[in-house]
Amino acid sequence: MQEDATSSSGVHVLNAQIKDGLILFKEEKNSMKKIINEASQVEEQMVEGLVKAYPDYVKRIPGTTVVVRSDKKTGKVALISGGGSGHEPAHAGYVGKGMLDAAVAGAVFTSPTPDQVFAGIKEIATDQGVLMVVKNYTGDVMNFEMAADMARDEGIKVDEVVVNDDVAVDGSLYTVGRRGIAGTVFVHKIAGAKAETGASLEEVKAVAEKVIANVRSMSMAITPCTVPAAGKPGFEIADDEMEIGIGIHGEPGTHKEKMQKADQIVDQLLDKILADIDYGGSEVAVMINGCGATPLMELLVVNNHVSDVLASKNIKVFRTFVGEYMTSLEMEGFSISLLKLDDEMKTLLDATADTPAFKKL
Repeated sequence: MQEDATSSSGVHVLNAQIKDGLILFKEEKNSMKKIINEASQVEEQMVEGLVKAYPDYVKRIPGTTVVVRSDKKTGKVALISGGGSGHEPAHAGYVGKGMLDAAVAGAVFTSPTPDQVFAGIKEIATDQGVLMVVKNYTGDVMNFEMAADMARDEGIKVDEVVVNDDVAVDGSLYTVGRRGIAGTVFVHKIAGAKAETGASLEEVKAVAEKVIANVRSMSMAITPCTVPAAGKPGFEIADDEMEIGIGIHGEPGTHKEKMQKADQIVDQLLDKILADIDYGGSEVAVMINGCGATPLMELLVVNNHVSDVLASKNIKVFRTFVGEYMTSLEMEGFSISLLKLDDEMKTLLDATADTPAFKKL
């Protein structure tokens, strides 16, 4: 008996044993290693764990995976966002003063249902209305819009913005047009700050759209991630390879290539971002976002070169954010987001925010 043996006909057979001339295939073991209980309970237990950790910030709508502010906002525009789970701290980690009023968590990498989104809208709705911040994925856009229609039928004023900051690809497995990725966090922060000032729904939407028009992002990865329900990695990549322009669900990017040094990777991503908007002579906010398993040390190495490149191009860095803001489970990689700022956006970016995952005090 031998492992991965060669049959009598000379054919090499993987994952098999040969006994008495017969090929016996072994049952393939599930190689997923995650600190969970049941895959079907991950989202439920994640949300429960969040509200138990941060009861001063958030509470859960019973029977849903919708998280809302513990202290409901009144007399001001409310913000709701969300998407599939697996991007933590996005989106529930940004529920709190100065950012979101509600976040809806779908199954891992799966759009939340319209009913769940509708429940969130109803819970946070004020007489000033609700703004939905939606990432540009077909399922998210469709389900949030269906929920908005349901809310309008009950007399709730609702509007939306769609974030499409990813410059890597125009159209992908999940999108028509560009994908929404980590730049969405800037929309949460600046639109949320605008809402806290008492601005109208139209004004909050306008500043959110201004952020969307001026933020660009691009990412890369060196390892895949595993959706618990799937039990195996979502894509394959060799030990000496990297994927450039990958999506936050593990969607393919522009290409695979041999692994390079950090500065060379940064140059590739920045070249694409800087070619999309004229940032020359402007002030920017920078976000170096980890994909879930990238050490902070490496993210800081990335930021070191990003800062140097921007300085060489006469682009002034107003604020820098380094850390995990929108992840992809345990994928190892990073994204760069640049937001071209004006005076209003600078003021709102620096305004107070107090949430479990983002604080500006």
